[in-house]
Amino acid sequence: MSENEKWKEKLSREAYHVMREKGTERPFTGKYNDHYDKGKYYCAACHNLLFDSDTKFDAGCGWPSFYAPASEDNIGKKRDLSYGMVRTEVVCNRCKSHLGHVFPDGPKPTGQRYCINSIALDFKEDEG
Repeated sequence: MSENEKWKEKLSREAYHVMREKGTERPFTGKYNDHYDKGKYYCAACHNLLFDSDTKFDAGCGWPSFYAPASEDNIGKKRDLSYGMVRTEVVCNRCKSHLGHVFPDGPKPTGQRYCINSIALDFKEDEG
């Protein structure tokens, strides 16, 4: 079984499109866009820790936004020249799934806006 076939078995069609084919979900439709519970966000494909709810903010862009990853080691960044734009793609460093993009227009302290597809995330609420 090829790597692509394994991912197609594991992920929904929409998740496969976003995470393996570098697609995107429509703005304001993702389950975590207006989600502000306290907890951690993990990669929906491999469960790698990606973001903490303490760094989530409302950017008004239609996708969950964070100003910093939980660990710089858990995410990767790649130059993305698709659609005639110059952007920085964000990927899971463990499974290399596409998560979204990072832009230099976020709030302090980092000035970064990690714009992430909800379908690429799993959330686990903090206990207690």
